[in-house]
Amino acid sequence: MSALQKVAVVGAGAFGTALATVIAEAGRADVTLIARNEAMAERLAATLQHETALPGISLSPKIAFTADPDVLKVADIVLFAVPSQANREAARHYGPSLAADAIVVTCAKGIERETGELLTTVLEEELPEHAVAVLSGPGFAADIASGLPTAMTIAAADIETATLLAETLSGRTFRLYASDDRIGVQLGGALKNVLAIACGIVEGSALGDSARAALISRGLAEMSRLVAALGGSAETVSGLSGLGDLVLTATSHQSRNLRFGIALARGEAAQGGQLVEGAFAASVAARLAQEHGIEMPITQAVAAIIDGKLDTRTAMEQLMTRPIRNE
Repeated sequence: MSALQKVAVVGAGAFGTALATVIAEAGRADVTLIARNEAMAERLAATLQHETALPGISLSPKIAFTADPDVLKVADIVLFAVPSQANREAARHYGPSLAADAIVVTCAKGIERETGELLTTVLEEELPEHAVAVLSGPGFAADIASGLPTAMTIAAADIETATLLAETLSGRTFRLYASDDRIGVQLGGALKNVLAIACGIVEGSALGDSARAALISRGLAEMSRLVAALGGSAETVSGLSGLGDLVLTATSHQSRNLRFGIALARGEAAQGGQLVEGAFAASVAARLAQEHGIEMPITQAVAAIIDGKLDTRTAMEQLMTRPIRNE
């Protein structure tokens, strides 16, 4: 495959807009950002500002803005920067416009709730003629768009495609590492949201930083068990898309999942759970753990709390009084 020159980003939310900006500034590709309607595209083009998603941050003047899916006909790489539960719908909507040899990259961190499938599987079902990759790792949209140093992982079915994507999309402040473990990378991105909710519950309950550290370390153990059971590499969990993303999401108040957990502990989050990726992933991961006979007590506790089956104090007591096992 020759060097890729044209990149389209589907989704003009915070993350999609940030990716379009940093990739355009890298200068290795022509970048088009596809907004949900023409009025939004025109507004972004005129102001180079996205005050709703990225207030105060200037967007790259090198980006082309549109709502017309026909631009996908000439795109070599198409990034789906839409919520995890919208990936299938996006594939069905934009799929007919894709160039025959376009590589599709999902940029969401989650598991499809209805099927329990990883997002690369979802996209392969809907777009069977296309290579499908995943971008994940520790990167807040505002940091990326501001040009702050950020490193993430991009995984494809083969390392050659992943390397090509990493080289094309990386820039001076945005570095991508190539991987061929799509399972590990995706589960890391999905489960870290669940564990971030758990850490938010700890913070909201004023249980201390020692408890947060315990959840992060034991959460990584849960993550590695599920990754291995589903055919991924447990080593991936120690990288950017596992440990790196978990530390970021479980400690920074920029994280919606952390803030959601804090609100849960304070009894303030009865509504809005559907807007947080970890709220979807918790019940799916708990179900997968049960199906594969895997112990994931933190994940299962978060799922029970979100479903209203367990209060936060009881959940923490149960975690702390479980039978002692060797680490």
